[in-house]
Amino acid sequence: MKQYKVGIIGGTGMVGQRFITLMENHPWFQLTAIAASSRSAGKPYAQAVADRWALDVPMPEEAKDIIVLDAVADAKKLAEMVDFCFCAVDMKKEEIRALEETYAKLECPIVSNNSAHRWTEDVPMVVPEINADHIQIIDAQRKRLGTKRGFIAVKSNCSLQSYVPALNPLLKYGLDRALVCTYQAISGAGKTFERWPEMVDNCIPFIGGEEEKSEREPLKLWGHVEDGKIINAEGPSITAQCFRVACQDGHMAAVFMKFKDGCKPSEDQIKADWAAFRGAAQELELPSAPKQFLHYFEEENRPQTRLDRNLEHGMAVSIGRLRPDSQYDYKFVCLSHNTLRGAAGGAVLLAELLCAKGYIQPK
Repeated sequence: MKQYKVGIIGGTGMVGQRFITLMENHPWFQLTAIAASSRSAGKPYAQAVADRWALDVPMPEEAKDIIVLDAVADAKKLAEMVDFCFCAVDMKKEEIRALEETYAKLECPIVSNNSAHRWTEDVPMVVPEINADHIQIIDAQRKRLGTKRGFIAVKSNCSLQSYVPALNPLLKYGLDRALVCTYQAISGAGKTFERWPEMVDNCIPFIGGEEEKSEREPLKLWGHVEDGKIINAEGPSITAQCFRVACQDGHMAAVFMKFKDGCKPSEDQIKADWAAFRGAAQELELPSAPKQFLHYFEEENRPQTRLDRNLEHGMAVSIGRLRPDSQYDYKFVCLSHNTLRGAAGGAVLLAELLCAKGYIQPK
């Protein structure tokens, strides 16, 4: 396979740190450059992060001596050094949109963890197992931007990564609506318990903007490409509540689902569909793809955050407790690792898809 030089924009934050760990020993991607704010620019990465390393795995040796660039001032220099960049910056949305378009127009493809471009009509928001075909919109986006290599692709919100994959293979039965309650780990806010002691022994019933994302973004994932833009699906409708809970990693969801009249599948059919579900990531045997995307646990007390969030290197989804419901047709619980499948890992998988399909090429 071809080798690609990779830059990470926003490399000092928690998701940026996760990107850096995922580049270690990656068979296709070589960490080449790191950029962050002007406060970190000019320092070796190990010094720039210093006591802010937030992960439970050590900092890769290859990253420690890389001199951090200024994500804004050094954009042209960074774009010339790499084949593409991951982006995970902490800025205002309008600033992120401008920054990512700047890199794209410098002919540097951007694979973004940020939400700023998720609703841009010609920017694909992709979960490779669900809507890999949406990457074809890149041709229209390049035409708008006036680029040959440059474009922006994004991954969806981390809270979607457990329940949307579980619902996806059931759409064919006429899934009408779903109620979702998510229980989201503190790393989703870029925090550890040391930095956020208020979360110890606590649950906060509000995460800004999260419920809107949980209800709207699945409709873009389930949409289709038409006339140079992505048309959202009309359903199924989703209503959501999102809670921040005292877990370091792992987003869990409690899901209730209702099918259209006469379309309700059996429990055995649902479990069989989950077991058989594969997508482009598995068909192409992408390096970060889980072999089995959806894992169903028959035990009544699974999945559990501590036991199951790292399933298949944190890239699989765990499901359990499928049973009839008195008001909906069925209910179940599901779990995904929010900084792996939900954030950096999902973006790495998307980048692998873009490389495999030829949208990112080495210079």
